[in-house]
Amino acid sequence: MLAVHLENRRVSVKRVPRPRPPHGFALIRLLCAGICNTDLELQRGYYGFSGIPGHEFVGEVVEASRRNLIGRRVVGEINLDCGACDWCRKRLGRHCPTRKVLGIVKHPGAFREFLTLPERNLHVLPDSIPTEQAVFVEPLAAASEILDQVQIPCSSQVAVLGDGKLGLLAAQVLRAHGYRVHQFGHHKEKLRIAARAGIATEVVHERLPQAEYDWVVEATGSPKGLAAAVGMTRARGTIILKSTVHGLVGVDSAPVIVNEITLVGSRCGRFEPAIELLKLGAINVADMISERMPLDRAPAAFREAAKPAVMKVFLTGC
Repeated sequence: MLAVHLENRRVSVKRVPRPRPPHGFALIRLLCAGICNTDLELQRGYYGFSGIPGHEFVGEVVEASRRNLIGRRVVGEINLDCGACDWCRKRLGRHCPTRKVLGIVKHPGAFREFLTLPERNLHVLPDSIPTEQAVFVEPLAAASEILDQVQIPCSSQVAVLGDGKLGLLAAQVLRAHGYRVHQFGHHKEKLRIAARAGIATEVVHERLPQAEYDWVVEATGSPKGLAAAVGMTRARGTIILKSTVHGLVGVDSAPVIVNEITLVGSRCGRFEPAIELLKLGAINVADMISERMPLDRAPAAFREAAKPAVMKVFLTGC
């Protein structure tokens, strides 16, 4: 079968053996997968990654011990936890100290014709959600995680810094829950997606507002994003950090300390709220699809996904 391989910043396509799922795992045929910013950061050296990337996917189950899964379209939670530690008992396996992570840490990813995941990680998709839209379940779950982590008062004003894929999803999730969202970015075309959802948008030319927001979501994907978010936040405000950036992020800690700003790291989230939002049609993801390419064109797909004006690039099963 075909699989995408990352090594030494190079994207290639190789033929590899079809995986044999161990007990409790399903074998899944890839239907569609999305290249996200984390995949691009892995290519740049994040985690010292080498192997098969990819963690945003929709697939069809072809082998499973749970017979009701076979033939069903599924999405899958990316953290493969031990199921026995304190974190797992709290249903927070994404923090399991021995976890593997699909396409990121010690488990081959979704950019291959067939992949494996624990059956307990899988969520069967409602028929009403198109396959391409369902690829957004994993990043939409990450965006929804914000509301599981922080208690933002009803109707509060929230700034979203960054107009990339995750920034647009976070802004729409917040808007769908009744918050007054102001999104800042550099790309008019991307911000139009947020504007169509009723979100106030602003193209950043030079300076950002200073000390105007109690709640700021940092989703720039840039090493400079945290410093910018600190400047926008009022005393005793909260910054939710969504960017994953390869390398060190420099920030002057003095205003964080003096203004008693809370920093909240935010990563994966529950899939159930994301699936429900897509089922209700509350999030516009269709306008976030830029390109579709088969697996054997993965090098070109990665080049396309790295362009600043491009949104989501899909890899489809061959």
